[in-house]
Amino acid sequence: MSFRKTSLLLAVLIAVAPAWAQIGQRFPSEKKVVNDPVTGTPLTFLTTQPRGDAKIYPSHPQWTADGQWLVFRSNRVKGEAIAVNEASGEMVQVTEGGYEGMLNLAQSGGNRLYFLRKDPAGGNDKIRQAVEVDLDRVFADSKAGTMKPAGAYQRIFATLPAELEAYGDNALDADGQWFYFRIQGKAYAGARLPAGTKPEPAFGPRKMGAGPHAIGKINVKTGEVQHVVSVPFQIGHIQSNSWNPGELVFSWETGGKSPQRTWTVKGDGSGLRPLYPEAPYEWVTHEAFIGKDEVALAIMGHRPIPGVQDPKRAPGTAVEGANPGQEDGWGNTGTREKPTGLAIINLRTREMTIAGQTPSGSGLWHVHGSPDGRFAVGDDFSRSLYLIDRRTREMVMLTTGHKDTARDHPHPTFSPDGKKFQIQSAMLAADGREMSICIVPVPQSWLDRK
Repeated sequence: MSFRKTSLLLAVLIAVAPAWAQIGQRFPSEKKVVNDPVTGTPLTFLTTQPRGDAKIYPSHPQWTADGQWLVFRSNRVKGEAIAVNEASGEMVQVTEGGYEGMLNLAQSGGNRLYFLRKDPAGGNDKIRQAVEVDLDRVFADSKAGTMKPAGAYQRIFATLPAELEAYGDNALDADGQWFYFRIQGKAYAGARLPAGTKPEPAFGPRKMGAGPHAIGKINVKTGEVQHVVSVPFQIGHIQSNSWNPGELVFSWETGGKSPQRTWTVKGDGSGLRPLYPEAPYEWVTHEAFIGKDEVALAIMGHRPIPGVQDPKRAPGTAVEGANPGQEDGWGNTGTREKPTGLAIINLRTREMTIAGQTPSGSGLWHVHGSPDGRFAVGDDFSRSLYLIDRRTREMVMLTTGHKDTARDHPHPTFSPDGKKFQIQSAMLAADGREMSICIVPVPQSWLDRK
């Protein structure tokens, strides 16, 4: 190839390279339906190519406000978020400049997306930008082929100073007015602890859980930043009640069993208390708002009872390296000597009920429920998905075989209409690891029940 032709080719490549990462970039549909080989359930895979796909964490909304799109993480454009149209399967890049941690979808007032990110221009690594994306404009201009620069769709509504050490563990309030975020800056959080409160040390064999941490909030319209609450331990999994503004749930994060895993607080910092006061022998995890008055969580039964050999539990205990909580150092916790299962907490009465539990194996692990209160769902260590009728306590396996070698767990999340739930699955992965975005329907016979 001549020097002139090589120079022209390089010029063309340089000219088009920025477009590869542009907001609004479209990808063709990969959608296909695969019947589960064991249960026969029709599984709708919205992505099927090995592109590093992963769903939003199950504690947060997955669908846009109009119910037509699901937003997910992907390496189709590394570090950017993608939306897939559930009906057509078409995909659109919906961020530019990256994001960090959680992706937050508004549930009213139009299709909008919120997140934190590092300053794309560089500078202080601890400074964070809070960003709003107008998804309706992105979808419309992308379809019409009239995309504008990213600034036409993305609005930076606050810049958080380095002293906060803000992190992408965050949540959007139900009315879209406040954006809550985690503060890791120990000096900032510690200065706002109640007088006499001592920071907690690390807990458990993973040496996590030490505090203090805090929660802050940003007014989406004005950019005003306020302190919500400081606590003496490490915060994780901040989530908001998508039906009731000003109500949060978060966790004491240790990487496993916590002294007191689940907490709730009001958006103004009042009412801090344990959500489910747990006993020392209980292993509580994976809490998620499932309705205006309810939070689902798992009380795990995944660990063998010391000194007891139970052959019925052997297949579901663990695959080495694939499932958590099997290492020493957690004490006599998470066994079935005491009640375990998919628990649902009523935020108003504070009552807890067990919706169901698998008869053996790890028990239900990541859990969720339909907003209408009819159904609950959970996965287990084998990556099987179980549906529960909350009124009758009937439980059925809907799908299995999603490969415990996968990069992550299925993480089921119900749709707002309660007729289906989304998971991430490695069922189709040639390497047994790559995940796909998948929709699992509630059986019509269950939906028809009166």
